[in-house]
Amino acid sequence: MTAGGMDADPDGSEEEEKGALRTALAGLTTRGRSFLAAGIAAAVCSYVLGQADLLRVGLLLAALPLVCVAVVYRTRYRVAGSRRLSPARVPAGSEARVHLRIDNVSRLPTGLLMLQDRVPYVLGPRPRFVLDRVEPGGRREVSYRVRSDLRGRYPLGPLQLRLNDPFGMCELTRAFSAYDTLTVVPRVEPLPAVRLTGEAAGYGDGRHRSLALAGEDDVIPRGYRHGDDLRRVHWRSTARYGELMVRREEQPRRAHCTVLLDTRYSAHQGSGPDSGFEWAVSGAASAAVHLLERGYAVRLLTDTGSSVPGPDGGGGFTGSTHDSAETAGLMLDTLAVVDHSDGAGLSAAYDVLRGGGEGLLVAFFGDLDEEQATLAARMRQRSTAAVAFVLDGAAWARGVPGAGQHLLEDRLRRLREAGWTALPVAPGASLPQLWRHADTMGAATTDAGPPVVGGMTGSWS
Repeated sequence: MTAGGMDADPDGSEEEEKGALRTALAGLTTRGRSFLAAGIAAAVCSYVLGQADLLRVGLLLAALPLVCVAVVYRTRYRVAGSRRLSPARVPAGSEARVHLRIDNVSRLPTGLLMLQDRVPYVLGPRPRFVLDRVEPGGRREVSYRVRSDLRGRYPLGPLQLRLNDPFGMCELTRAFSAYDTLTVVPRVEPLPAVRLTGEAAGYGDGRHRSLALAGEDDVIPRGYRHGDDLRRVHWRSTARYGELMVRREEQPRRAHCTVLLDTRYSAHQGSGPDSGFEWAVSGAASAAVHLLERGYAVRLLTDTGSSVPGPDGGGGFTGSTHDSAETAGLMLDTLAVVDHSDGAGLSAAYDVLRGGGEGLLVAFFGDLDEEQATLAARMRQRSTAAVAFVLDGAAWARGVPGAGQHLLEDRLRRLREAGWTALPVAPGASLPQLWRHADTMGAATTDAGPPVVGGMTGSWS
């Protein structure tokens, strides 16, 4: 929520007063300028024709807009405005509601007000509201809806008020300084629950346990803390150190997953909400959120080598289950503004994975030439399991499935030989169906025996 105050005639220096007066004169409407011009013309005609009555009419016509300017300029009342977004983060194609509130904090009633909020054109037409007289201490609340099919961060504001006189001769626009930001994130599709290879406790647990003690002689105790269970007291260590010592609890270790998004400009063709790049962005968002909900420590990695949440802790992976919702929001905010990169290859992402790419790897690739397909195949070596969704760039560009089938099959074969569960993505493909299909393909690979690559085995099951 943002809020701000506005004075219809703030006090200031003499120069500011002159500037405000010039602004008020510039606020004459077409009607006001017409009355002023007619009055001047009538006064000139009365002088030429010698008609005193015509002079009085001209003075009346010219004085009316000037009096209205003075009234609007000298109007003294204070109003406060606020804006609230509900919600502040929405998926592409969904609506958000913007609530506006105007409070009259002065002791005088306001006149007729026109309320206007500035919004980017992609969110819809500029909303305008006419507010009747607002009593002292009163308030008015209005709302409007915004919607965008394109990801991004869109500023809303500043809020503007138009002040009019009763005759419509003069109009002044005053603006608040505060504004808000609406974040339109990629669409997140619910994915089916399939089991991932390497998870000992089954799908969704996402945690291994590393015992802090291997036996009675290898125990690593710690000092007793208030609230510790007395049944965990280790008496041998207590006797050795002369104070109460307790056994350490089993430490949970979360399973890791890396979601790789290929953002290279050369790898994606077409643009707009129905393009292949937008499908890949939505797919990466869906996979990341799905795995976070299942207890995985997830990081989002792009071809540029940048990762989210970032390299500050755990190589970019989340630290605990408590921050999963916050991490999901951070990833979605990042994907809301992700754009094509100028890079030509995947070497930066490969370096990151080579330095710490253990765990599950889910990749969304664009077009892969022979060199990049070879590099992508080598990314599999450090991963427990790897799934690749490879977009058929030619098909997405032409809107016809199978346009580049021969080249795509060669890339898929190369990835599968390296141990990837690789699936082609045609225009209009359903990610939940592909996710389930990846599980079926991985299970078949496991039954037949996983391929051996560089002395390592792996599969998706």
